[in-house]
Amino acid sequence: MEKRPFGRTGLTVSVLGLGCGAVGGLMVRGSAADQERAVARAVEAGINYLDTAAMYGNGQSETNLGRVLAKLKPDALVGTKVRLKDEEKRDIAAGIAASLEASLRRLGQDRVDLFQLHNPITEQDAPGTISVDVVLGQVVPAFQRLREQGKTRFFGITAIGDTSALQKVVDSGALQSAQVPYNLLNPSPGGSVPSGYPAQDYRDLLGRMQAAGMGAIGIRVLSGGALSGTPERHPIASPPPEPIGSAHSYEDDLRRAQRLMPLVSEGYAGSLAEASIRYVISHPAMGTALIGIATLDQFEEAIAAAEKGPLPQAALERAAALQRSFVGESR
Repeated sequence: MEKRPFGRTGLTVSVLGLGCGAVGGLMVRGSAADQERAVARAVEAGINYLDTAAMYGNGQSETNLGRVLAKLKPDALVGTKVRLKDEEKRDIAAGIAASLEASLRRLGQDRVDLFQLHNPITEQDAPGTISVDVVLGQVVPAFQRLREQGKTRFFGITAIGDTSALQKVVDSGALQSAQVPYNLLNPSPGGSVPSGYPAQDYRDLLGRMQAAGMGAIGIRVLSGGALSGTPERHPIASPPPEPIGSAHSYEDDLRRAQRLMPLVSEGYAGSLAEASIRYVISHPAMGTALIGIATLDQFEEAIAAAEKGPLPQAALERAAALQRSFVGESR
């Protein structure tokens, strides 16, 4: 498995990471045996980043991952996240510290390698979000204190919310990482898109992150499952999730995803999921791309895709042509 530098942290991460969220569902609703097999297979394949969050299954993902970590003791980096409730915003530092303490207990760890803010970041404070001023003025100092206490090595954000607010956070140089929704349905984090493209315009956020020395984690690589190209979902997977950054409905994401099938029929990839994974890791700023799974077979397919490496230039050009056909459609 290819390894890449993770921004200015000094860490090296595998180009594919194991996402332990509720969308794929394995680390939340899967069997204990399959959860253990998935982490063991990840380590065997050279995957060294495991990503979870307090909100995944209301702590169940962290609990399950903690059980597996205690048994296998893998040589892997572990990241988790905090999503503050509105009532916790009255004391940001206390809310963040309490969340990490609870996460560490569930994980059975003294520290995590990466701790990230999970709330959307906006220009103005609103229910469920954190304003850019609060991120820089309160969240970052709280993270810094936790790092000084040895409870996290590095800290960052999930890059959802207002593009302008995200740019300000990135440009501040105050954080070491960001998770970015980047996929075949929304290429804007990786470069410019034509006017009228039906997705949030992240205005080359990955390029700004690279300039700031931030490690990049690709999320929504398969757009919550839409970029499998099929409406079928495994019984332990979540229902179709709300899209992030792409269409306003999962059904629209799925319809557009199906229009990307020439990447498969014309021989650029063996499946749309393969094309999607290889598309994300084709960006030079990308550190690790997270894949959530419901089954070990899905994981094997993702590993095989990542091991093929980035898409060739001809495939990227074909993808760009197909993406241009979306321009002018309603989001």
